[in-house]
Amino acid sequence: MPIATPEVYAEMLDKAKQNRFAYPAINVSSSQTLNAAIRGFAEAGSDGIIQVSTGGAEYLSGPTIKNMVSGAVALAAYAHEVAKNYPVNIALHTDHCPKDKLDGFVRPLLEISAERVARGENPLFQSHMWDGSAVPLTENLEIAKELLAKAAAAKIVLEIEVGVVGGEEDGVANEINEKLYTTVEDGLATVEALGTGENGRYLTALTFGNVHGVYKPGAVKLRPEILAEIQDQVGAKLGKERPFDLVFHGGSGSTLEEIRAAVDNGVIKMNVDTDTQYAFTRPAAAHMFLNYDGVLKVDGEVGNKKAYDPRAWGKAAEEGMGKRVGEACENLRSTGTSLNA
Repeated sequence: MPIATPEVYAEMLDKAKQNRFAYPAINVSSSQTLNAAIRGFAEAGSDGIIQVSTGGAEYLSGPTIKNMVSGAVALAAYAHEVAKNYPVNIALHTDHCPKDKLDGFVRPLLEISAERVARGENPLFQSHMWDGSAVPLTENLEIAKELLAKAAAAKIVLEIEVGVVGGEEDGVANEINEKLYTTVEDGLATVEALGTGENGRYLTALTFGNVHGVYKPGAVKLRPEILAEIQDQVGAKLGKERPFDLVFHGGSGSTLEEIRAAVDNGVIKMNVDTDTQYAFTRPAAAHMFLNYDGVLKVDGEVGNKKAYDPRAWGKAAEEGMGKRVGEACENLRSTGTSLNA
């Protein structure tokens, strides 16, 4: 299928919320990891979201170039071509973008999509994230309001973060403390500033102890009941059940019980990065160890071209990551839910 249109993306999100499942949102940084992610979704019979961070976009442009917009556009162009060959819908998203990178990442990408829509085409990306967790909530929502208007005009969904995710990702680091828990008051302020969809659709990453990075199950003190509390209390004031379309950040190390509880409380998108990075690299490492004298020219020998051909270990890496994407689909209950099923 082609990359999801704005209408198909909206249908994807609506179906997830109505049927209490979530889409894995897989971070990629190369054509290989993108192929692995789409393969995983296709084998699971799940539509899905593929996303690129500011660091990933820099890398995609060439490690010596470091142009976030160029890398993101190149990834999107590649994705639009290869996704046609798969039977599931794929949406493209840009991940965490802090204030100091908005002018070099999200705003130019919004302009590109606005120009495409003006020509009668679909936007390049289906959603973008503004990460205002490092600034005061008032400023966070002021910027979100400005970006939401531009996103809506370009038929794009905006993702925001209300609260703080602990740990570190792409150079953005936060302490692990009480600030990791969003409050009902934060939720009410969000609705007051952005509305409930009439000003444009947005996804909200409410934080409930989320932490980026590598943690064993149980090491992170998640409180998914906070999501239910905010949904219930804000919903009661609005007369609307589960008013927020929620995103789960920092999911590595979460137990299946915690993941499912978050989904039951309105999470329809869960970011997956650390686990899929490992799933991609582990088979490649195994190939190197098992074919040591083939990938290296040891003791004056010539090695084995079939062993050091990047396609040899690349296929294994993509298969490993694809399986982990399928596991994420199963955990989030999106297996077999494709709109094309």
